[in-house]
Amino acid sequence: MDLLALILCAYLVLVLLQGLRFLKKKASTSPSNLPPGPPPLPVISNLLELSDLLHKSLAKLARTYGPILKLRLKSITTVVVSSPIVPKEILQVHDMSFSNRMVPNTLTTFKQDELGLPWAPISPLWRNLRRVCNLHIFTNNKLHSTQHLRLKKVQELLAHVKISTQVGNAVDISEAAFRTSLNFLFNTIFSLDLADPSSVSTTEFKKIVSRIMVEAGKPNIADYFPVLRKIDP
Repeated sequence: MDLLALILCAYLVLVLLQGLRFLKKKASTSPSNLPPGPPPLPVISNLLELSDLLHKSLAKLARTYGPILKLRLKSITTVVVSSPIVPKEILQVHDMSFSNRMVPNTLTTFKQDELGLPWAPISPLWRNLRRVCNLHIFTNNKLHSTQHLRLKKVQELLAHVKISTQVGNAVDISEAAFRTSLNFLFNTIFSLDLADPSSVSTTEFKKIVSRIMVEAGKPNIADYFPVLRKIDP
């Protein structure tokens, strides 16, 4: 029994030494040009620095470490900028360096992160999609030429509200605004309405979009511990 305990202790000491050696090697190879930040704890890194009131947690850290700080969220290194001047330089001068972003694991289903403009990495596909948007959809001339379509959608919204008030029906402002915004977008791109005011499909589509936003925004443990992605916790 004593021999077994001795072997177990020796094994634990060996694991501890290997872990310390790994952390030391990782710290020596980490980029030296990163901003200051709170020292990360083993395993959980800086996760305990954040609370449910995220803006207050970041404001508190900014008072200690300055307007640009670094947080380690397990495998993710996050740079937090709280100065109103620095984002302008990041977005205009160093935009290519900050274009790629961390893709949540929930958005990788069916390779959605490889095909959509918001999440695709900098690549020929991303550049082509951006070029199409800049040249054919969101230029000043294109937006000006489709101004009458957006005006028509606003008039239809006002007419719908007026008719509902005359007959005494309640108006779901959230659904009406969602439908109008959706038709704004589809008329600009496809010159047709996607949502009909009298159709129940608008409500169903709104619920689907809302659920997608909720699921995509939920914290996922696999984002911080990539080794767990295979078991999909």
